[in-house]
Amino acid sequence: MTEYDDHFAPQGLRVRGTVVVVPGRGETRATYGRLGRRLAADAYRVRVLDAPALDGDGDTALTELGARLGAAVAGTAAEGEDVTGPLVVLGADSGAAAVAALLGGTETASAVRADALVLAGLPGRGTGAAGSWEDELDVRTACPTHRGTLTEDPRVRRGSLGLSLPDAVLTAAQEVRTALPVLFLVGDADPLADHEGLRRTAKAAPQARLSVVRGAHHDVLNDLQHRSVAAELVGFLETLREGLRPLVTVESSAW
Repeated sequence: MTEYDDHFAPQGLRVRGTVVVVPGRGETRATYGRLGRRLAADAYRVRVLDAPALDGDGDTALTELGARLGAAVAGTAAEGEDVTGPLVVLGADSGAAAVAALLGGTETASAVRADALVLAGLPGRGTGAAGSWEDELDVRTACPTHRGTLTEDPRVRRGSLGLSLPDAVLTAAQEVRTALPVLFLVGDADPLADHEGLRRTAKAAPQARLSVVRGAHHDVLNDLQHRSVAAELVGFLETLREGLRPLVTVESSAW
């Protein structure tokens, strides 16, 4: 079995950047197939890792993730070439917490030199989903396609949203101070997010944007609003290529 799921830009198009995806609790690489294909269609090289194992020692898990990230990033480069930048590391749920803890400080010992971070569905402290599989799906998403993807994937670990994350990882994730551009994504109907704490974290980071998705649940990248969220991601990637200068500004609008 391969270590990653890869999504490539259409043949003949110049690759515009590299996105490495770190899934969250219970998720598999297949969870992000739809997102990976969509970003790849816009000529971004996408590689999806396995979710980090954060149910044990947080420091060990972060060290292991750092090594896996480094190998995954290096492997996206063609022979004799460098990794196509900008390089963006995208984490969801526990993956977002791990990426924030690993790369979101003012200093990092990681071998990964990202150009930006995307943190989606960052969980708050002391939050979890208990109950049946249907209850967990209701916390995750209202999208019937995504619910089917999770339900039909035998590798999805049901009940994982009830697992607590290491306190040190959550603390580090709430103290993102990196000078890198950071896009925070959260659904306004996400019961696992610390919405007020996330606002404080985003405001304290030097170059951060907090995008709140109306009606979205915890799996904000894969909920009913996934097209608009993907558009927000592509807009961020394109703006990043322009030195954070938006290509489109609205001068007048009726909405």
